[in-house]
This record gives sequence, C-alpha cells and structure tokens, in this order.
Amino acid sequence: AYCYHGQTLLASDKCGEAIRSLQESEKFFAKAEALCKEYGETKGPGTTAKPSGHLFFRKLGSLIKNTLEKCQRENGFIYFQKVPAEAPQLELKANYGLVEPVPFEFPALNTHWTPETVAAFDLTKRPKEDTAKPKPDEEVKPLKEPDIKPQKDSGCQIS
Repeated sequence: AYCYHGQTLLASDKCGEAIRSLQESEKFFAKAEALCKEYGETKGPGTTAKPSGHLFFRKLGSLIKNTLEKCQRENGFIYFQKVPAEAPQLELKANYGLVEPVPFEFPALNTHWTPETVAAFDLTKRPKEDTAKPKPDEEVKPLKEPDIKPQKDSGCQIS
C-alpha cells in the first residue's frame, strides 16, 4: 500500500512524501521477505508453497526499488523537497471504486398477520394422515409403436 501511495504522491508532485512512503514500503517489504523465506524453510505440510517466489512478490520488490530510485532522482533534479521523518498516513477509507452499502430494512407487516393468525399455523395441531402405507405401483402397459418405414420420395430436395 505504501508503494502505490508513493506512486500517487509522486504523480501529484509531492516527491518528498513519496520518497518517505517508498522507504516505508521498502522496510515492510524486507520484513515480509524475511517471513516468506522463513515460511518456505519450515518443515510440514505447507513446504511446497514459496510465497517469496510468487510473481506478485517478485514484481513488487522491483517496483518499489525502481520507483524509489526515480523519486530520489527527480527530487535531486526537479523538486528539491525535504523528506519528512514520519511516513505519510494511508487513506484506509476508499472514496472511489466502491459502492455504498444500502441498509436493509424489513418490510412493514401486513395487517392480516395477527398473533391469532400466526398461532393458527401450529404444526402440532395438524390432523394425522393415514398415508404411511405405500401405494402399490401400477403396472405399466407397453404401447404399440407405429411401424415406420423409410421412404425414398419424401418431397425434400437438396439444391
């Protein structure tokens, strides 16, 4: 997140803050890389997973490095901005690309649903049926199929 935030800051000509954001990104990437290598070396059922070799992880490392070098180069030539000691705050609340949730409200009850009506649906008071005995299956009589013979002269022509 710090890497992409740094790219956004660079695009908005805040090169000093972008450098600090990318330095923070580099620090967290180094921690994540150490944890991934440690995970890959552990014994157990998950040893086939190598998160540090994943394409996204490899691309992110080079992206951080290249963007940081670009920011430092441009700050030395163009912007001459001071790099802050504190990393810029990330905007955790997205304000674009997401749909606002619509709160769910139960519909109003119909006037026909009174406590007496609901009590009438008591399944313990239903009449017992004598359908426990299985019905005998009826014998299926075979149908006589019509005798269909192929005809040469059907009237269809292929042209």
